[in-house]
Amino acid sequence: MTDRTLPSALNVLNFPLTGSRLIEASAGTGKTFTIAALYVRLVLGHGGDNAFSRPLTPPDILVVTFTDAATKELRDRIRERLSKAAACFQEDPHEPSSGDEFLLKLRAEYTPEQWPGCARKLQLAAEWMDESAVSTIHGWCNRMLGEHAFDSDSLFTQTLETDQSELLMDVVRDYWRSFYFALPEPDIRTLRGWWRTPEALHQSVMPLLDYADELGSDEPPAQVCETVSQQKADELAALKQGWAQWTQELRTILEGAVAAKVVDGRKIQARYFTPWLEKLHTWATTDEVMPDLKTGWERLTPEGLAECWKQGEPPAHPALTAMETLKARLESLPDARSGLLKHACRWIENRFDAEQQKRAQMGFNDLLTRLDAALRSDNGERLAEIIRTQFPVAMIDEFQDTDPLQYRIFDTVYRVAKNVPEQGLILIGDPKQAIYAFRGADIYTYLRARRDTGGRHYTLATNFRSTRAMVAAVNEVFQLAESRASGEGAFLFRRGDDNQVPFLSVEAKGRADTLVIDDAEAAAMTLWYPEDQAEALPKLQYVQLMSDGCATEIVRLLRLGQHGTAGFGHPGELLKPVMPGDIAVLVNTGREAAAIRMALSKRGVRSVYLSDKESIFQSAQAGELQFWLAACAAPEN
Repeated sequence: MTDRTLPSALNVLNFPLTGSRLIEASAGTGKTFTIAALYVRLVLGHGGDNAFSRPLTPPDILVVTFTDAATKELRDRIRERLSKAAACFQEDPHEPSSGDEFLLKLRAEYTPEQWPGCARKLQLAAEWMDESAVSTIHGWCNRMLGEHAFDSDSLFTQTLETDQSELLMDVVRDYWRSFYFALPEPDIRTLRGWWRTPEALHQSVMPLLDYADELGSDEPPAQVCETVSQQKADELAALKQGWAQWTQELRTILEGAVAAKVVDGRKIQARYFTPWLEKLHTWATTDEVMPDLKTGWERLTPEGLAECWKQGEPPAHPALTAMETLKARLESLPDARSGLLKHACRWIENRFDAEQQKRAQMGFNDLLTRLDAALRSDNGERLAEIIRTQFPVAMIDEFQDTDPLQYRIFDTVYRVAKNVPEQGLILIGDPKQAIYAFRGADIYTYLRARRDTGGRHYTLATNFRSTRAMVAAVNEVFQLAESRASGEGAFLFRRGDDNQVPFLSVEAKGRADTLVIDDAEAAAMTLWYPEDQAEALPKLQYVQLMSDGCATEIVRLLRLGQHGTAGFGHPGELLKPVMPGDIAVLVNTGREAAAIRMALSKRGVRSVYLSDKESIFQSAQAGELQFWLAACAAPEN
């Protein structure tokens, strides 16, 4: 890892509030505290050379996060911070202060004569937070399209539809009727091998709609099928060339070898190779695409014959060499699926947009795509300048969840790589979470932002959530992977001396209490493994073994808690007993969760399974509630 990739430890009091900067904040390192503190500084105009050019008010500062709940919490935390800062500046300089370390250091940089003016600014900002620009990215895009309808070429009045699935499904059905009904019967049979219904086509097209402009094609399905069919026929004919004769030659060679007893009869006999060669001959002389050779694919190769040849050199023949790649080449013959999807995604996207315009409605994703399109239009530079003037400073929370489209919007407005001092863009997130694509994250968007902010990276270096022992254990595990010379770093992004996603150890402030067992601090991290097990266990046996071990340990901790020897506090002191609600078990699958719950149930411990993949409407409680509601709706039934 080169020096230029190492972020600087962030000092919240002298962090530069101009240009574009990236703050890497691991879990529990005070990200929300930092955002609120920087907000206070922006309101005050604090920082000397590192200050923004002028004090700002809440409507001037854009703060973006990714959920409505996070937006409300962040707004409340900022409001609370502003109020506490105002109260700190209102205190008598000769009396003890109730402010925390940050506020006291901040206040110390102003003379007592300046305190009333600072308090006034902060109090007004706290009261102004209801009009602050703290929102989700979708909410902000909606606001920009509405407030700047002329410059974004948007309608003044549009309906935001939260569920557009039925309209999109209608468009897919229109496409199916318009283009697939008229296809020849052979093409329809091929088509139904991929999508038997419009609903199946919808599932395949959905992920592509965001990229319709790049992936889409105007070549209609009938032409796609005809073109691909001809290409496939030409390539297949080239692959079959010579095989009708080769099968006869191979039969003669192999029959002679068997008769001369130069081969291992257990591995190759006439009853083995005769069906293979007959299938190959039928394939070579008919329209068949893929012969069913089973083990013949491996045996009828130079390596396969060498395994069963006992005397002399195995034969060399072009058919044997061709067999090494024949199956793979047949499997990679062109088909029309990708061409059909390209046409479908562009046509469906265009028709869907037209239907939305007819209805003067848009969906959540349209908020992003329309603002992006407006920023890339002929009037885009003017619109970007208007937004920059309206929000000279922006802070993007949970930046690791930003996708390419969202980053392009911010980059167009704030020109990240140019690091313009007249504006401020602060990206805050945890790069380690950017590897989780299932959350919608895009690691390559993060890497691009990291390149664009090169030399302006900062990190929050202290964990405030976990015990010192836990932080030290995590540091140890990840640092081993990071420092291994032959590896690619803890997150597999090291290439030579450059590592775009390095692991950075953090310090720990610690907690007021720790888990204590038998009058000693519990180990922060423990590895369980089966003892005296030389070979890998079958999966079901492994899951059962680990479930029983986990449940037994939970019961042990709960019993110790009941006796006052396991709990939270400090060794030698009265402990807060361990309770079932203090324990969480993380699993990979629902099957593992069921095994754990069954093991706990056998030991008399109740548990709750929480999963973001399960619908509450599929639960037993929902079924019971449905019966009650039905009874209330029709009591005579």
